[in-house]
Amino acid sequence: MVAKLLEKAVAGERLSPAEGLELLKSHDLTALGAAADQVSRRKHPEPYRTYNIDRNINYTNICTAVCDFCAFYRKPKSGEGYVLPREELLNKIEETVALGGDQILLQGGLHPEFKLDWYETMLQDIKSRFPQVNVHGFSPPEIYHFTKVNKLSLEEVLTRLKAAGLGSLPGGGAEILVDRVRDEITRGKVSSDNWLNVMRVWQQLGGHSSATMMFGHVETLEERIEHLDRIRQLQDETGGFTAFICWTFQPDNTEMQHIAPLGAFEYLRMLAVSRLYLDNVPNMQSSWVTQGLKIGQLAMVYGANDMGSLMIEENVVAEAGTVHYLTLDQIRHAISELGYEPRQRNVHYELVDQSLESRAVEVNRNRPALAKSDVYQIA
Repeated sequence: MVAKLLEKAVAGERLSPAEGLELLKSHDLTALGAAADQVSRRKHPEPYRTYNIDRNINYTNICTAVCDFCAFYRKPKSGEGYVLPREELLNKIEETVALGGDQILLQGGLHPEFKLDWYETMLQDIKSRFPQVNVHGFSPPEIYHFTKVNKLSLEEVLTRLKAAGLGSLPGGGAEILVDRVRDEITRGKVSSDNWLNVMRVWQQLGGHSSATMMFGHVETLEERIEHLDRIRQLQDETGGFTAFICWTFQPDNTEMQHIAPLGAFEYLRMLAVSRLYLDNVPNMQSSWVTQGLKIGQLAMVYGANDMGSLMIEENVVAEAGTVHYLTLDQIRHAISELGYEPRQRNVHYELVDQSLESRAVEVNRNRPALAKSDVYQIA
């Protein structure tokens, strides 16, 4: 049964939810990986595999939502809450550009007080100083929160943010797109339908997004497939997702630290099935930041075609105890070891000019991998 399903997926035929579930129950990891790799090679016959250089900037950790899985957020009246000073944010972007980056991932908590013009001004400040930098910003929970605080429609909020400089939407806050799961692990956050609708409206406006999944907590295998199916359905409708990234829940320092973290087997199986099931999503990213160098590299033959970001700075996953940090040379070498040419790309998965790529390699060569940022000052 599994062998026939793998043949079907490799041939480019669409799997049903029941068939996807059958694969996710399989313990033949080698067969799953081989099939996912064939699909990846069919979609990406080019001799290179990609990565990008960006920085995760969390402009605030103050959040009105309560997520049991999150070690990063602080309640609005917490003495450990911060809002990043604007000049410090711009300095972080300047450093990113100097290291060859052309994008920032800009995300924060659901701040109860800031109006939409605060976010518009932030985007305008960034784009006026760094017009070449793509702002991959504001996950669907944030966007939905903006509509409620400002009593505005999704269309107006997204149109105004796009005009102010928002370039693309990250897939954060998806967790598992099943409300039973969401109701169990979070309060005061966007529902599955509303997460998808934020993406729908953004993509109807011509924008691009990434899609994500955080698994390995309270969801069932059936619910993981439901999550994939909802992503696939929306992609059929809009075609706006450029990539899919999945990672395992990191329980340390959270309200859910009693849950044992999943290992590499479960991660690679989920990644492979995602590549086989999401036949309309062009790119799959490795999650080396949660899995480490070797499993992150192995992901590249289990369906991934992209090593993700150099991640000059990362704070949210780091707060949950994950401490994997790689240098640019390590990322490039991991790709080279697999027989591919490492190439830097932008958010649209277009290759960066090789002269700029070579310069980025040189400026990063003597720089150690950065650990968690020291932004945790009360602002």
